[in-house]
Amino acid sequence: MTAVVMAVDGSFDPVISKLITSLKEAESLSEEQDLGFLQNLLQSKELNALVNVHSKVAKINKDDRIAPLLSASMQVLAEVLELLAPRCHISPLCREIFHLLQKPHLQSLLLAHDAIAQKDFYPHLPEIPVEVDEDEETIKIVQLVKSNEPLCAGAQSAEPIVGATIKTDEETGKIIIARIMHGGAADRSGLIHMGDEVIEVNNINVEGKTPGDVLSILQNSEGTITFKLVPSDGKLDQRESKVRVRAYFDYEPENDPYIPCKEAGLGFVRGDILHIVSQDDSYWWQARKEGEKTTRAGLIPSRALQERRILHERTQKETNGETKTENDDFDRELIATYEEVAKLYPRPNVYRPIVLIGAPGIGRNELKRRLVARDPEKYKSPVPYTTRPMRPGEVAGREYLFVSREKMESEIANGKFIEYGEYKGQLYGTSGESVKTIVNAGCVCVLGPHYQALKSLRTAQLKPYIVHIRPPPFDKLKQTRTKARARSTFDESNSRGFTDEEFQEMIKSAERINFLYGHFCDDEIINGDLTEAFEKLVTLANKSETEPLWAPVSWVQ
Repeated sequence: MTAVVMAVDGSFDPVISKLITSLKEAESLSEEQDLGFLQNLLQSKELNALVNVHSKVAKINKDDRIAPLLSASMQVLAEVLELLAPRCHISPLCREIFHLLQKPHLQSLLLAHDAIAQKDFYPHLPEIPVEVDEDEETIKIVQLVKSNEPLCAGAQSAEPIVGATIKTDEETGKIIIARIMHGGAADRSGLIHMGDEVIEVNNINVEGKTPGDVLSILQNSEGTITFKLVPSDGKLDQRESKVRVRAYFDYEPENDPYIPCKEAGLGFVRGDILHIVSQDDSYWWQARKEGEKTTRAGLIPSRALQERRILHERTQKETNGETKTENDDFDRELIATYEEVAKLYPRPNVYRPIVLIGAPGIGRNELKRRLVARDPEKYKSPVPYTTRPMRPGEVAGREYLFVSREKMESEIANGKFIEYGEYKGQLYGTSGESVKTIVNAGCVCVLGPHYQALKSLRTAQLKPYIVHIRPPPFDKLKQTRTKARARSTFDESNSRGFTDEEFQEMIKSAERINFLYGHFCDDEIINGDLTEAFEKLVTLANKSETEPLWAPVSWVQ
């Protein structure tokens, strides 16, 4: 008897029925166990339900009357979230929509919609290999319109040609395509690939010529440029990556003697967000600045190359007896180049702790005090622990929690402090439980730790928003502190003003903090005028609560 399979909606699936009929006819030629397994599989309700859904989806895509309006609804959702985020603290309706759009069920629905709209449900079969005569060499002819993309001279380096770079193959001596610049003319054409051999340019044979000779041909060409190429054995994947990084150093390609082509380089400054579109080259990545609409990517040093440069520079300075970097609190193996980042979206009633760091005497504690006083129900600062004796006028549990040295050392050893340090023979620190309590209560925790604590505070669990409080230039620093009759924090009695030496030490300390830990900071405030500095702190606090901000990718995953 021939088995008949019925679909979920009651209709018969002719394709599966035909398969089962074929299996019955082949019973004498196959093993009974295998036939039984296949027959049970084809008769299963689960398989038939999937086939039925697939058939309906395929039918929908063939029906022009119900064609999807767009195939990238998730991209639209991300753009809507960007627009809504700054308005969430103003409009309750915006806030409700903002949180609704982040629901996993809604986003899963949109992902399924995009997969159907892009016809991503069809099976992907491998290409059928085509037999060719091994003695016959395949040639392709590509025409590109000459543009203003960079052209460079120099036989020892790769020269960009309409968005690609060429070099001489060390083994064969032939001119080959070394790199395709993402977004350039060659990349947009889809016809030129890494490893292709260049035979002719504008009907001029390039055999035996140097990359510089080919450059001269291109420079003297007008309008359309025709390449005759021998395809490479295998096409390398040229899809753009989605990696974003924050740069932790300044880069000027025009001053880099080692870049393959200065005109193809991408300059940036510390703090810029870069979209890394290709990491195929070990030494030179291709990137665009996030948010810029430029089409062609530019070359930047890879992480490995930049780390080698920094290590070499430090070694040279130490060898030559130049000023060494004080690194008593600096991990030598931690070399700041790039950090992979992603957008961290605000969550309802879960606020990022605000961490203020700065040189002693710069005023971060005063800014912290003012922020807490502005809204004590929202902003709270944990009471720190100390082993020093209580001073006249102090109240236990208000300014500090006073404990014995033995107890504090024991709790430090047990990992109960997220930050701690020693000053003038006394221990100071903040317990992790006190910070957790404030965050869990739906409040903003405000911290003002020693900058050395950043390495333990900057974690995926806390997700702090870190602000460096920096001094203005010496003259303004002295003028503003003298006018405000500020008392020296270097003097425990606070009975005198700051000295010039203390102002200079404050500036020197700020520069050192910026060098060692500046890459950990999300923003900075120049504390010249205290009122202006506080207004900026309030703005940054609101920003951390309402806007999606770049953060280490591990915090988002």
